[in-house]
Amino acid sequence: MGKRALVKYLSDLPKKELEEQLLDLYMRFPVVKEYYDFVFNPKEEKLIQQAKTKISNEYFPVKRKRPKARRSVAQKSIKHFIKLGVEPYLVADVMLYNLEVAQTFESEKNVPDAFYKSMLNSFKEVTHFLVLNGAVEDFKERILKIYQNVQDNRWPYAEDFSRALDILEN
Repeated sequence: MGKRALVKYLSDLPKKELEEQLLDLYMRFPVVKEYYDFVFNPKEEKLIQQAKTKISNEYFPVKRKRPKARRSVAQKSIKHFIKLGVEPYLVADVMLYNLEVAQTFESEKNVPDAFYKSMLNSFKEVTHFLVLNGAVEDFKERILKIYQNVQDNRWPYAEDFSRALDILEN
């Protein structure tokens, strides 16, 4: 069913049936429930704090011995926040937090080359996100600090990090 057909179907439904269908969706699908729970009671700070804890635990685990250091954990949270419509300022904060924690981890551990490539992807994503949402000035200091850390520690792909930073200037 296309969007146009859905709009026509919904406009033909009586209000009572429409309410019943929405309630059914709410009860049946956790994603719909989560969306409406967020819309009517957006506890953004709590969600952000949970995501930051999860990210920290990826690199510096509390319950297990070895860190997993998976970028995908942060990416899932970030994509979820964007879908929910979380304030872009808060999403950018989580994106930068992920990079900052990863840099702390890298300074203490020997990491594979794939780690650096992954962090480069995260860096590119955050620079694009900041430009798209007009939040460059709010986070410029943090992004430059991350970039400086890359340069100081001679990370692989340093030139690519530099190119990713150039987008902030345009």
